[in-house]
Amino acid sequence: HGPYGEDGTIQGLLELAGVPYVGSGVLASAAAMDKSVARVLLAAAGIPVTAAVVVRAARWAKDEAGVTEQVRALGLPVFVKPARGGSSIGISRVADLADLAVAVEQALRCDPKVLVEAAVVGREVECGILQDEAGEPQASVPAEVRLVGDHDFYDFEAKYLDDATELDCPAELDPEVTGRLQAMARQAYDVLDCEGLARVDFFVGPDGGLTVNEVNTMPGFTPTSMFP
Repeated sequence: HGPYGEDGTIQGLLELAGVPYVGSGVLASAAAMDKSVARVLLAAAGIPVTAAVVVRAARWAKDEAGVTEQVRALGLPVFVKPARGGSSIGISRVADLADLAVAVEQALRCDPKVLVEAAVVGREVECGILQDEAGEPQASVPAEVRLVGDHDFYDFEAKYLDDATELDCPAELDPEVTGRLQAMARQAYDVLDCEGLARVDFFVGPDGGLTVNEVNTMPGFTPTSMFP
C-alpha cells in the first residue's frame, strides 16, 4: 500500500523475477498512483475530474506568486496533496490563500510534485471493482463515507484512528445515478488499464453529477476500509 507498494515499483520487480501477483501491472499502478497523470488520462476519455493545478518543487521555489494566482483562479477552498501519496497523508484543506504556502511545503515534504485541487460540493461515494474470470470488471454497489466527527475532510485520522466516519453500503442514491456511477467506475478502471481489483472514488453532486476523485489500484483492507 502506498509508495513501493501500489505505485508500479514492486510490480516491476515481481515481473522481472517471474513471481505472480494480484492486481494491476506496472503501467496502471504507476498511472493511478500519480494523481496528476491519472486525471489527464481520465479527462482525455471524457470522465469528469476536479479542476486542479500541478505544482512542482522547482517552480514553487522560483514562482510562488504565479502559483498562488493560479490557485486563486480555482476558487477557495482547495485541497493541497502530494501527487503520489496515499491515505490522505500530507493533505491540507486551504480556505485562505495566506495558508497556501504552509500547505504546499507540507505536501512537498512527501513528494516533489503537488496537486492543488478545487473543492467539489458533493457526497463521497466509492465503488469497488472486481474482475471476473472472463476478464470483465464487475462494479459493486456504491458505498458512501459520511463524516460524523470533528474533521474538515476525510483525512488520515478519520480513515484509520478515530470513530469519525460512518459507512453506508449501499449508498442512498437514485437508481439512475447508481447505474451511471457503476458504468463510470468500470470505464475509469479500463482507461487506466487496471487489472484484478480497484476502488474508484467519486463526488456525487446535489444534482447527481459525478466527478472522479481518484482510482486506487490496491484498496485498503482495514476494518474501516470501504472495499471489503
